[in-house]
Formats: sequence, structure tokens, C-alpha cells
Amino acid sequence: MKKDGHIHTPYCPHGTLDSFQEYIEKAIKSGFDEITFTEHAPLPLNFIDPTPDQDSGMNINKLESYLSDLNDLKKQYRKDIIISSGLEIDFISGFEHEIISFLNIYGKYLDDSILSVHFLHFQNTYTCIDFSKNTYLEFIKQVGSPISVYRLYYKTLMDSITSDLGKYKPKRIGHITLVHKFQHALSEKVDDQEEIVSILKEIKHQHLQLDLNSAGLAKPYCMESYPPPPYIIMAKQLGIPLVFGSDAHQVNDLHQFYDEFKLFIENGE
Repeated sequence: MKKDGHIHTPYCPHGTLDSFQEYIEKAIKSGFDEITFTEHAPLPLNFIDPTPDQDSGMNINKLESYLSDLNDLKKQYRKDIIISSGLEIDFISGFEHEIISFLNIYGKYLDDSILSVHFLHFQNTYTCIDFSKNTYLEFIKQVGSPISVYRLYYKTLMDSITSDLGKYKPKRIGHITLVHKFQHALSEKVDDQEEIVSILKEIKHQHLQLDLNSAGLAKPYCMESYPPPPYIIMAKQLGIPLVFGSDAHQVNDLHQFYDEFKLFIENGE
């Protein structure tokens, strides 16, 4: 099965207005058998989004419309491609109860979802570490060093993997090396091999899937997939299910770099 399991939509407040149909028609034309739309889920109502426009998640008032649109599209394209209804759920330290409550209400309507870390908690504030290079570098100053930020990220990521979020907890862990997004803005490379290996082993232990996310290759300060190829090989050797995701926020980015990674998915090398 040729699948793209991480796709955003016109419901993304920081994305584009490219239509569902444009994404679907491109996927069919590109020979994909299955796609999952994984829009950023609404953030907890009592969480203050630290991004300037507070546009990290979908408006809760639009969620039912989003799910309804997907149900209609599944029927419309049922003979051409498998369309799964999904969300990208943010794991936010300190908001586990709110995440569970949300999943208990809406999880039954989802076919396939992703659990991701974008926000890091430090000294009673939250920072969206992938928002911009300046935000990233400023956060490093606050925390003290690049390695300290990396360790905080992987600690939060590990908490997301091991947390009990109920029966509807997403089965796939998103872009596990997102902390690399601005790595080339740093003066030296951070050695985080031990942390990544621990993350992969825990994903295996928890019987979860790995988001093989190609979006980092298009980011000028990252220039690698999330995770990089050596860890994709390791994940394959561990028997972790890999699901390609282009993390597209516009139609032009759909299936980006798929050909570079299809051998990892299909043959393991």
C-alpha cells in the first residue's frame, strides 16, 4: 500500500486554503492507495497558544464540519482511494487530562491519528519550538544551552509515548526529531543519538507506529527527514511500523520526497 499518513487541510489556521479535492486528486494521480488527513487538533481551551497569531490548532467550532467533510469525501472517492479521518494531537505537559477528555469525545470518529510534541514547558511558560528560528534560538538562551533544549524535548516526547491517554490515544508518534528543525542555525551539532535510540526502543515497547516525516528536508536549517535515515533503518530493524508522511500544508508539498524514502518503507533499506 502506498500511503501518505500526515496531511494538513484548508482547516489549518496556519496553512493554505488548498481544497481537500486538490489534495485527493493529486494523491490519486501520484498512485497513492491511501491518505490520512491529520489536521492540527484544537488545543485545550485552557491552554494559551504562545504563537503570535495563536493559530497552532484548529478552531474547536470547526471540528464537526471537518469530520463531516471527510465523511462525504470518503464516499465520493471510495472507488479511487482510501481516505482516513485523522488529527494531529498535541501532547502538552500538564494538559494530559484535557487531552484525554478531548479524545474520549472525538476519538471514536477518527480512523488514524498522530501524537506530536510542538510545545515545551519551561519555568511556567510554553514555547512552540518549531515556530521560527528566532523563537528557537531565544528559547535556547532561556533554557541555557542547545543540549538542554534537546533533552527537554526528548523528555517531553518520551512522556507522550509512555502516557496513558485512554483507548483513543493516537497510534503514531509524529516527527520525533522536530528539535532538529533549526539545527544548522547552531554553531555545533548536538549529539542526541542516545536519546533518539531510547525513543525508538520505547515506541517499539509501546507497540506504536513511527511517522516517517519528510518535511524537514524542505526546511533550510534542517535539511533532513524526521528522523534522519540511520534511525529509519534502526526503526525498521526494531520492527516498528513506518508510515510515510509528507506533513503537507499545501498541495505542492504533498508526497514531498516520497521517492527518497519508499525503499525504507517497502524493503527496509
